[in-house]
Amino acid sequence: MCTFAGFAAEPTETGKKEEAFNPGQVILHHVADSHEWHWFSTDNGNFITYLPIIAYQPSKGLSVFSSKHIVEGETYGNFKLEEEHLVTTDGSKVYDFSITKNVAALAVSSLVLVIVFISVARTYKRRAGQAPSGLQGFLEPFVIFIRDEVAKKSIGPKYERYMPYLLTVFFFIWFNNLLGLTPGAANLTGNVAVTAMLAVLTLIVTLFSSNKNYWTHIFWTPGVPLPLRIIMIPVELVGVIVKPFSLAVRLFANITAGHIIILSFISLIFIFRSAYTGFLSVPFGLFISVLELLVAILQAYIFTLLTAMYIGGALEEHHDEEHGHGHEHDDYGFAEERQGGSNFANLTKPDIAAH
Repeated sequence: MCTFAGFAAEPTETGKKEEAFNPGQVILHHVADSHEWHWFSTDNGNFITYLPIIAYQPSKGLSVFSSKHIVEGETYGNFKLEEEHLVTTDGSKVYDFSITKNVAALAVSSLVLVIVFISVARTYKRRAGQAPSGLQGFLEPFVIFIRDEVAKKSIGPKYERYMPYLLTVFFFIWFNNLLGLTPGAANLTGNVAVTAMLAVLTLIVTLFSSNKNYWTHIFWTPGVPLPLRIIMIPVELVGVIVKPFSLAVRLFANITAGHIIILSFISLIFIFRSAYTGFLSVPFGLFISVLELLVAILQAYIFTLLTAMYIGGALEEHHDEEHGHGHEHDDYGFAEERQGGSNFANLTKPDIAAH
């Protein structure tokens, strides 16, 4: 019989008393990062991949060893783990460069993305002018959707240069959201450090894409009285930082919340110690799991859409009042690109290959 991540109550040596089940500890163990990759547990033991510990001490230099020596609360040399933080027994300074579960998952997901899109790019070269099929046919609608419904409408005529970044963000988040739902996988997009880094990249792209009109609206907002302009400067500057911050928190909170809800339903079985609880918790847990499949792509879409909107706002030019919206729309030349057959073939070199 499988135990719940190795934390199910087990009898002591005397068999008189069982250890109490701690649902909070179990849930945090699943959603947090760790120095080992715990796949699953059975009565025969735990199936764990121990990851390398890479620590640097200014006084002693570099140390590299397996996390197997310290994950069970043991001390190796002068190293030990306290709530998954590497510390030293003598209190000396240590810098942790270890390959944690999330770092390993990041490497795996990045490798998957590279393999997938290299395969798709080669398929387009081999089947030039033919109808898409297989993996190529599955991914083409998503790329066309990001191009036509996100990039073009949010950024405008300069959308092409940002397609590689938007596609990378969309598929990276979507793939990792799905991988996070598989048993034993890492909760990569539920790690605020990962989502914050994605948000920082969006901020960098937005700021380096900004024009004079963008900064004019921040430091000298047109159309408002002079005293109010001065007040608006710090407000607008805070808004520049808050926008990407909201991206990071939204993705992190939604993905983490889904995992916590599913694990909470499963924990009910062990809390009440009754198989009958499974008739309630398992269907609800399954429903949330299916709902998370929708959330996985929805959160990837929202992050990509807001990123495109921020970039579009930074690129927006000042238009005279005599120019109506219809005139601006005609300048984009969208209708011209929608003619003919598959538009995705035109994206292969600038978008997919770069992605």
